[in-house]
Amino acid sequence: MSNNSKQIVDKLWNYCDVLRDDGVSYGDYVEQLTYLVFLKMDEERSNPPLNKESKVPEEFSWSQLVEKEGDELERHYRRTLQELGDEEGILGIIFRKAQNRVQDPAKLNRLISLIDEETWIGLDVDIKGEIYEGLLQKNAEDVKSGAGQYFTPRPIIKGMVEVMQPEPSDDICDPACGTGGFFLSAHDYIVDNYNLTKDQKDELQHDTFRGWEIVDNTARLCVMNLYLHGIDGEESPITVNDSLISDPGERFDMVLTNPPFGKKSSYTVLADDGSTSTEKQTYERDDFWTTTSNKQLNFLQHITTLLKINGKAAVVVPDNVLFEGGSGETIRQRLLDDFNLHTILRLPTGIFYAQGVKANVLFFDKKPASEDVHTDAVWYYDLRTNKHFTLKRNPLTYDDLEDFIECYKPGNREEREESERFKKYEYEELIERDKVNLDIFWLEDDSIQNVEDLPEPEVLADDITENLQAALDQFRQIQDDLAD
Repeated sequence: MSNNSKQIVDKLWNYCDVLRDDGVSYGDYVEQLTYLVFLKMDEERSNPPLNKESKVPEEFSWSQLVEKEGDELERHYRRTLQELGDEEGILGIIFRKAQNRVQDPAKLNRLISLIDEETWIGLDVDIKGEIYEGLLQKNAEDVKSGAGQYFTPRPIIKGMVEVMQPEPSDDICDPACGTGGFFLSAHDYIVDNYNLTKDQKDELQHDTFRGWEIVDNTARLCVMNLYLHGIDGEESPITVNDSLISDPGERFDMVLTNPPFGKKSSYTVLADDGSTSTEKQTYERDDFWTTTSNKQLNFLQHITTLLKINGKAAVVVPDNVLFEGGSGETIRQRLLDDFNLHTILRLPTGIFYAQGVKANVLFFDKKPASEDVHTDAVWYYDLRTNKHFTLKRNPLTYDDLEDFIECYKPGNREEREESERFKKYEYEELIERDKVNLDIFWLEDDSIQNVEDLPEPEVLADDITENLQAALDQFRQIQDDLAD
């Protein structure tokens, strides 16, 4: 992050500590910043030299907001949020169900003044993007907010995009887009690696990306994140909905995604007597290979539908997707047979803001229908064994992924060679494994062979947490299987 953007992030974030005394959470604060910065930028865009048509009705513009103080300001701000939430397009997404969380008019006035001091349109797109990404990351780091589940580590995203090599003509989808990290990384990759024409720049800004997000608050953060990075349009590129409900009918050249970590889909049923019960949610879809309440397995099936023929996908999944029986076995078999599941990256622990996550990245291509099996072999890269990362003391960086990217051979996968961490397993070997189990390790864990080699206490604590969570997940799976 540049010094300029870091100073603005620090200034805005420090003021959050003042609001914390009034019960305003980190997440609430970022939301209020989203509303106010958008209004300020819209005002700047409509003034010289840009003179663009404002998206906001004059009555609820920034100029009207900054003129008011005290109770009048609080009432006007509340009405502004309500009215803009009923608008169409990007306004409706950003202000959907918006509420004022800053109840003290004096503090609201101070926050508005802080934002008014900056000329946001005058800032470079990269600076604006860095500022907002910095705020989102700070919010994700706050364990109490729970926002970490929507924030995929940026080095992982960048590494995935580097090997996927998106092109200017690609239609790119994320069916669980969170705060938009995959879109931004793909956008930057295309801008940095291609000399774009004016038409290609317009297409990249308005028509390349398509996403779904089920949580209103997260969707607004995503739309604002894209907007600050120069990605917008008359209609929002993000749909607020459960993307698993149905086949949207749209097909894409590339899917980049990290679906929610929650394994089971469920909903609460209210009975006539007022009692409630929790029921598993399954998705009965003709395009799915099997019916299951496992959310991750459903997302995998959904992604296979979204891809065009010869389309490419990179998706983060938890370990259970590699070994779970029943529907899991069926889906792994179909991925190997009907798609080219060519690469699996075993991710290290201690890199996600949500605790207890053991995850992988599956890379696969969609092929035309054929009687022949499309996967010849799966290449595994083990970035987990004997790797110890923590969020604060030893965070994962892009440099930690460079060997994987080199081994992957983007654009030249036929030139791959095995190494200590990169191994090839033939289709015939995989298909003979019990339940088509793709959970494979070969490196010996040598981190605790003697006391002197013990990792830092924080690392040990993280490892214990990860292992206990993994054991609980397996026990829950057994319980679910017995219940079924």
